[in-house]
Amino acid sequence: MAASRYRRFLRLCEEWPVEGTKQQRDLGAFLRQRVAQAFREGENTPISDPKACDQMYESLVRIHTNFYKNKYPRLKDTTFTGVTVEDCRMILATDILKQMEDMKKGTWKSLREKFSAKKPEEDLK
Repeated sequence: MAASRYRRFLRLCEEWPVEGTKQQRDLGAFLRQRVAQAFREGENTPISDPKACDQMYESLVRIHTNFYKNKYPRLKDTTFTGVTVEDCRMILATDILKQMEDMKKGTWKSLREKFSAKKPEEDLK
């Protein structure tokens, strides 16, 4: 029975998209990592709680298939601020978040990093 559960999780991992814009914050990549940890021995992995395993799988399938999005459709695809889904994806991209983090730095700190020969972490030591 563990073999069929393992194959179902593998199939789900194959279907789940990986977003390259969200480095180290992508749900698809995290899911693949967790499945690899949970099924270390592949199809021969003993499952201590089959009911919880099946429940987890069903929950992930509902997320993947947009079950609740389809069950409860929204009237508009924007938030109360008027930001669209595509705008949110762009804002949450790793590159944009890095740029925003760089913008938060003060002028003095960014100039110091730019002209300093050593890394700022070394100054703290």
